[in-house]
Amino acid sequence: MGEKTVPILPCRTIQPVLDFYGALGFEVTFQQKSPNPYAVVARGGIQLHFFGMKGYEPAESYSTCYIETDDVDGLHEDFRTSLKAAYGRVPTRGLPRMGALKDTSHGVRQFLVTDPGGNCLRIGQRTSREHHHRPAPQQTFLRALHHAALLADSRDDPEGAAKVIDRVLRIEDERPTSVELFRLLVLRADVAGRLGDEETAASAQVRAAAVPLTAQERESVRDDLQRLGELCG
Repeated sequence: MGEKTVPILPCRTIQPVLDFYGALGFEVTFQQKSPNPYAVVARGGIQLHFFGMKGYEPAESYSTCYIETDDVDGLHEDFRTSLKAAYGRVPTRGLPRMGALKDTSHGVRQFLVTDPGGNCLRIGQRTSREHHHRPAPQQTFLRALHHAALLADSRDDPEGAAKVIDRVLRIEDERPTSVELFRLLVLRADVAGRLGDEETAASAQVRAAAVPLTAQERESVRDDLQRLGELCG
């Protein structure tokens, strides 16, 4: 059987969306202006269709699709390099933006890309046959990180994630490990930036950069280190 599913995503105007995907290495394989604005982009095995929609508000979009790949690290690095070349940095807030590469609690290594039309591409590679979320860790700070990450990415609720992190970092009778503290501060900086809270974002970045980490610990948080570099850039 030769079936294939192709998402058809909305946008206010098509050209900025095509420019964005062009910067990521996609090719425009079809475009029409009338009777209705419509376009198709492709890159390898990824194909996306877009249609223009009057009155559409990208910042309020819930449009999303999932892209499975067998090399999520390679695709993430390609996109990072392309976005740096196009924008001078990796955009981490507003539209467009690219999220952090991370291992999820449901056995997928993934990152999110949101285009100028507000469409979110969830790009991932399976690392486990188990599709369900693993139980939240019992340790205080890892549990908070688990819930904050879900709020920030799966639910697109950076404000909720910020509250979870701020609450756990106020605990006085227990202290996080260096790795736990570093990861919490990087995520706090990330969500603060998304909320437009520049002061908190900058403070969290400085605090994260000051956390002492051994070479082994730095290797264990390489995704978070990369994200911190993107946020600071």
